[in-house]
Amino acid sequence: MIEYATGRYTRKAVVDSFRELIGPRASWCGLWICMVSFLIGCYYSVILGWCFYYFIYCIWHDLPTQPEQSQGIFKEFAMESKWPILTTGLAVTLACLCVVKGVKTIEKVCLCLVPVLLLILAFTFVWALSRPSADLGLLYLFKPNWASLGKPRMWVDALSQNAFDTAAGAGLLVPYASYMTRNHGIVRYATLIPAANNLISLIAGMTIFSAVFSTMLVLRPQYTEADIINILMNSGPGNTGLTFIWLPVLFETAGTLGRALACLFFLCLSFAGLTSLIASVEQFTHTLEDWGMRRLYAVFLCLILMFGISQASANDIMILTNQDFVWGFALVINGLLLLYLVWHVGALVYREEFINEYGTDDWHLAVTWDWVVRYIAPVEAVVLIVWWTVSLISSQTRNGPEWYELGTETFMLTLVQWAGLMVLLIAGNMAAVYFYFRRRYRRGESTRLIGRTYT
Repeated sequence: MIEYATGRYTRKAVVDSFRELIGPRASWCGLWICMVSFLIGCYYSVILGWCFYYFIYCIWHDLPTQPEQSQGIFKEFAMESKWPILTTGLAVTLACLCVVKGVKTIEKVCLCLVPVLLLILAFTFVWALSRPSADLGLLYLFKPNWASLGKPRMWVDALSQNAFDTAAGAGLLVPYASYMTRNHGIVRYATLIPAANNLISLIAGMTIFSAVFSTMLVLRPQYTEADIINILMNSGPGNTGLTFIWLPVLFETAGTLGRALACLFFLCLSFAGLTSLIASVEQFTHTLEDWGMRRLYAVFLCLILMFGISQASANDIMILTNQDFVWGFALVINGLLLLYLVWHVGALVYREEFINEYGTDDWHLAVTWDWVVRYIAPVEAVVLIVWWTVSLISSQTRNGPEWYELGTETFMLTLVQWAGLMVLLIAGNMAAVYFYFRRRYRRGESTRLIGRTYT
């Protein structure tokens, strides 16, 4: 909601939106949001490249029949070859090409990709539910595990995943919303789109669990429910085990149909991943456009930077795991910064001026929204951050590397990367503000912002 309203009102990407609504000294907040999304896009492009590779692999090769064979295929490709460099470059290049012409190109690409994605998912969903013992997978999926509610990592993973799915807190919707008019119903969009996304995620989850349980009981009849659950929980390096190691084996048990479904599945993942990566590229490009750079040059710069930074994750899967751990949870901080923007403007003023009065054909946003952004959402975010920090430190003290060591998923390495980026952005922001005001002072100009005038 905040991203839609902010982008539509300011006609800017997230960085210049903070500058316009709060002031130049707050530009670093928008830069933080932009850079977190950009860094997520850097390692996400590697995973998207894997999807491209597996789509081609399933077309030209027989599917693996055993998990060990499948693991060998993945290890040979992702850890021992240079193919990830090429596939990552392909992913970044395709995403950049889709934004060269701006929102019109993005719209055309999504109008083609999203319907195909939904058709593939619907077909796979029906196939999975029609398999023997699929009900066991559904039973496990919908059987609550109350003990897991006391683990902050579960909440963090769920929040980060849902935020990434819906683009909440990533700032990706701000540049998209800058193309909207007053006739676009952002309250309606902000309600229906996340609901539809979560429904599709639920369908995808039902598909995966049904397929895993039914196929594993055929592949390994001696397996118990506990054995299958252990497979689901063992996500492999970089959380890739289920998708790139186990699913090809599961599809193989369906014969020729399974191979076709495997191709469709990885094509589906490729489409979904490409649309997500396009959003990251568009945000970075739109930000540079706001600063006066031509779109073509901005896209080219984004391509060079994203491809260069992504090579660390492409060449070392442990770096990818670390980046996913660090920047995925940083979306919570993004959300707090967006809430700060609303607090500065004033929740009441923001709701009425930016949403209810600005829109002409939309649902009315009730006053309860003010209480959510003022109290409920920030308290939830702060409690989750503190709870996660305490739990992470205590668990790493008992098991594995100490929390103060620079391990793949340690608290210290997370803190170092967050602090490093934040210090860099704040220092750059301070320098830019100094020269900005110095130049305007020499010209005798003043800058009008909401609530104050800078001279």
